[in-house]
Amino acid sequence: MGHTGDWTVEVEELSKTYPGGVEAVRQVSFCVAPGEVFGLLGPNGAGKSTTIGMLTTTIRPTAGSARLAGFDVARNPRQARAVSSVVFQDAVVDRALTGRQNLQLHARLWGVGSETAERRIGELAEIFGLGSLLRREVEHYSGGERRRLEIARALISDPKVLFLDEPTVGLDTRIRYELLDLIAGIRSRSGMATVLTTHYLDEAERLCDRIAILHQGRVVALDPPKKLLHELGHELVELRVAGDPGEALTKLRHAGIAVDGAFSVGSTLTVPMDRSAADALETIRNLGIDTESLTTRRPTLDDVYLQLTGSRLAA
Repeated sequence: MGHTGDWTVEVEELSKTYPGGVEAVRQVSFCVAPGEVFGLLGPNGAGKSTTIGMLTTTIRPTAGSARLAGFDVARNPRQARAVSSVVFQDAVVDRALTGRQNLQLHARLWGVGSETAERRIGELAEIFGLGSLLRREVEHYSGGERRRLEIARALISDPKVLFLDEPTVGLDTRIRYELLDLIAGIRSRSGMATVLTTHYLDEAERLCDRIAILHQGRVVALDPPKKLLHELGHELVELRVAGDPGEALTKLRHAGIAVDGAFSVGSTLTVPMDRSAADALETIRNLGIDTESLTTRRPTLDDVYLQLTGSRLAA
């Protein structure tokens, strides 16, 4: 059966339980539209890689279903693989071959005709700045160059879905940002849906149209990054208290400063602001709360995760 709906990726209550009753993924549901970049955000162990494994047919789901361009990953794994490509964390290119040979080999494996393959290699070499690199053996590539080649290789088959599993892990900051620009540039390519896993907050915020935040195998939030951040207000007041944080939070609530979104982790209180932070700071000082530090800052996706789960996302 081919794709009939408006979604390229359809995931419904997908679950994976390993022997011994370990629930790695619990009833995860989301859809990804053509041309959309969708992020699975969470720390190691949240269930991101298991979810990608099920969607790329390398892990069999225990329950639920997933379809890629209409093809069920469990019932029609070959067709699901044929419409998708994946770039794993670990390198899969052949280091002894040149960049061009790697791309040509992948094209042949995917049944792409040689004429079409050469045209696509030319296009991708230009997009990914691989022109002069293609003649060199991959063993002489830097980490960033190899990553660019791996993503170009994944696009040779012109997939309807591209999976990127932690695409910039292990790369230095400058190379990461170059690669993020490239990924942003290919996002509108022929209506391809992109699903990426990451634990980098800036990556999720910069690239993704929508994010599913995973915690202990479950989706705990699913929205565009801006909407998730907006719910924490324009600014946060963060105060580390010397005394009882619960008592301090109660005082802040009575003073009308801490609204529903305020939360505490250990002795640190995080308070979203819907008013001027300067006014709030003045009020807090007048409440007589014994504070060790008091700062204001913009909210991040780590704050969203912290508020939802009580634990940190950022390492």
